[in-house]
Amino acid sequence: MRLLLDLALTHIAGRGRQTVVSVLGVALGVGFSIAMAALMQGSQNDLIETLVEEYPHVSISVDTRNPRPQPGDEAYDATAYAGLRPREDRRGILNPGAVEASLESWIPGRLAGTFGLQATARLGGNDVGVSVVGIDPDGYDEVSTLGENMVLGRLADLKATASRIVIGDGVAEKLGAQIGSNVTISSSLGISRVFKVVGMFNAGVAAEDDVLVYMLLKNAQTLAEQPSAINDIRLSLDDPYAADAVANRVEKTLGLDAKSWQESNQSLLEAIFIRNVIMYTVVGAILLVAGFGIFNIVSTITHEKARDIAILKSLGFKAADMRRLFLVEGMAMGAAGSVLGWILGFGLSKLLATIRFEVRAEVEMTHLPVDIDWRHYLIAALFALISAGIAGYLPARKAASLNPVDIIRGAT
Repeated sequence: MRLLLDLALTHIAGRGRQTVVSVLGVALGVGFSIAMAALMQGSQNDLIETLVEEYPHVSISVDTRNPRPQPGDEAYDATAYAGLRPREDRRGILNPGAVEASLESWIPGRLAGTFGLQATARLGGNDVGVSVVGIDPDGYDEVSTLGENMVLGRLADLKATASRIVIGDGVAEKLGAQIGSNVTISSSLGISRVFKVVGMFNAGVAAEDDVLVYMLLKNAQTLAEQPSAINDIRLSLDDPYAADAVANRVEKTLGLDAKSWQESNQSLLEAIFIRNVIMYTVVGAILLVAGFGIFNIVSTITHEKARDIAILKSLGFKAADMRRLFLVEGMAMGAAGSVLGWILGFGLSKLLATIRFEVRAEVEMTHLPVDIDWRHYLIAALFALISAGIAGYLPARKAASLNPVDIIRGAT
């Protein structure tokens, strides 16, 4: 095997310029595929981290997903209904204490009850539609990152007096509000109260920063004329990926509508999966194209070294040895290209991570999210070696089939 390796390296070195071009082709393919994978994986992780941190792992609300069981279901084995819809019940969860106690007995995490309603915020001549969320600041701080996202004031300032609110910086910009501003909040029932702005937050998510207003739970219940009720329970789990199982158990035991963060963002997660399939398909195509360079050089060596092959076979080398010889040549160039590609890919990933910019869309971004993962290097090298192996095997099979007698005699 050592003799075959020496012969392979001699053949490769004999065509130095073409060898360098083929190796660089593989290196560029591996390097750019690693950088692209690091960028896409980083953006995916950043998005999922935002979903897990900024949104509840499980959100529990009044059961409005399916109609309640009908009397006919008990009387007959087979029933069918037309036009049956869930009944809207705006009373919310009327016994929140018992429901929360039941959940706390088995939920692997923390929970907080909230009351949400749509309202209008008014300051001067500016009217802005907002989503009001009534909370208990201490409990809510344990299941959300609201306290960490405060840019002005503190979440605990809500408890100082009754008529206080914390608003998103997007809401503040639309209203022209500042700390200390008095904002009038009006519910759809026509109930209005004046609240003092004591804090502003920035979650980095436009859907929250531009619409959310937080106040004490009892104030939100007053605006909706629903004392002692809540309409949402937010769960923060120790293991976010157990959300589906927890949501299913909540629906079976309590009959409430429970949605996990995966279910709420199912279309987005499916888009991420499709994007990953596209990414690895493109990476494979890039490395397959790079493999054609190896195919060309190994084919050329096979043609030029026909007499050498004949001599080796006449000395006792088998056809399998000839296949190994040229296969090793292709794999050696693929391995060299992979190593250089690792270095290039690492450098490009570090370079991309240094790029800073300001973009405010659905999710606020200040830099390119890059995730350096050893699996990307392994996958890229594996694709490169497979491409190199295929590129080297085809000429190797042809070399192994050559008849030494015909070559030595000059036959075609």
